[in-house]
Parts: sequence; C-alpha cells; structure tokens
Amino acid sequence: MSNVLIEKGDGGRVTIRLARAERHNAFDDEFVADLTAAFEQAAADPAVRVIVLASTGPSFSAGADLAWMMRMATYSPDENFRDARALARLLQVIDGCPKPVLALVQGPAYAGGVGLVAACDIAIAAENVIFSLTEARIGLIPATISPYVVAAIGPRACRRYFLTAERFSATEAHRLGLVHEVVPPSELVAAGERIVAALLEGGPSAQTAAKELIRAVSYRVTDDALAAATAQRIATLRASEEGQEGIAAFLEKRKPRWRDAGGR
Repeated sequence: MSNVLIEKGDGGRVTIRLARAERHNAFDDEFVADLTAAFEQAAADPAVRVIVLASTGPSFSAGADLAWMMRMATYSPDENFRDARALARLLQVIDGCPKPVLALVQGPAYAGGVGLVAACDIAIAAENVIFSLTEARIGLIPATISPYVVAAIGPRACRRYFLTAERFSATEAHRLGLVHEVVPPSELVAAGERIVAALLEGGPSAQTAAKELIRAVSYRVTDDALAAATAQRIATLRASEEGQEGIAAFLEKRKPRWRDAGGR
C-alpha cells in the first residue's frame, strides 16, 4: 500500500494516512484500491477501536490525479463505469465502517477530497483550509461523492457549491456542517487526540449500533443501487462532449468552450 501509511497507536487507534504528498494526495486507480484495502483491513481488525484519516504534505487531497484523468479520457463507457464504481465503493467502505472514523484535514480538500471528509463520521479542519467542489469547471459533476456531501451540507448549499465550484473556507465548511470543528493548525493533532479519547470512552458495539441506527433512519441509505447510479452518472458525463472538452481544456491549461461562449 505505497499510497497510504497505516500507523497503529495506543488503545486501539489506527491512523490511515494519505501518502502521495508529491501529488497532493490526488486519486488514481491504485490509490483508490490501496485506501479501500486499508479501511477494509482496519474495519475487520477486532483490536481497532477508532480510525483516523489524515494526510501527509501540504494538501489533504486534491481530488482526481491529472494522469488518471488523462487515462480516463480514453476509456470506453464500460471502463469509465468500472473506474467510477471503484471510487464509489471506497466511499461506501468509509461511510459504512463499523468503527468511528475521524478526519483530520490539515490542508486543501478539493472534489473527491471533500467526499472523503464527508464520508467520515467526524471531521476537524485547520482554520486555514480551503474546500472546493471543482467538478463543474471541467465539465463534470461530483457524482459518486454526492450522497455524502449532500448529507453533510444539505441540498441547498450543494445547489450553490456544485454549480459554482467556488472555494469556501474552513469556517464556512463548519457553518455548513461539513466539518464539526475548526482549530488553529498547531492545535489540529491535539484536537484529534481529544476526540479519539472521547470515542475510546464509548462501547464499541454501541458505537457500531449507533452508526447503523443513523443509516437506518436517514433519508436514504447509500446502498449499492445508489452507488451504481451515481457511478453511472459520472461515467456518462466523462464520455460526453462537454466532459471531454472540460478535461481537455484543464489539461491544456485553457478555457473550456462554454467559458468563451459566456464572454469570460
């Protein structure tokens, strides 16, 4: 698992740390597979009580890797669907983990990085962190992450940030409900330790049951049908004329055609 580091601590805590700092912890297919495997391993280990998701380097996660995006541009519709389905499964594994999952967000989180934060049970961000759901700017949609982001910040906020792809601050993320707490960067680790200590006070079976209860009473369970549906949406858009144009413009460092048509 060269893309992630697994660090075991005292009391049954495990830190899964994104370790592609040189790529701003951006996703590719290998990264998605490694992160999924790390969470599955931790979830199955009876000695693990709490999982902390953290990152190396200045960024939490920049979303999709550029080289991966270039490969996706050449994929067939079926290949695009399988690729998107793998990311959808990763988010399902994090969201459905029977152990409490805490995200410590030390740097920018864009696109799929926002989805990772939203899929965790609890999230704490450093006060200088910037978030953005950037997909619309390259002709795509935040499809596979949408069930988790909508659940975190609500449909009304998503109508703004899915459509504009604006950046928003950690303070705004806290106001919207994406993160539970905002602290100075120097206090992020200590804040995480405080939450971990509180989680370790709870009964493991009760915490698992509490997570199951929340899923049972929430508006819609993020099940296989929903994951498949969201994967199909992004796969279709990736293969569309607009999606191809958006990705090409991004990679070529130029404006996409719809921005020229808008007079900007």
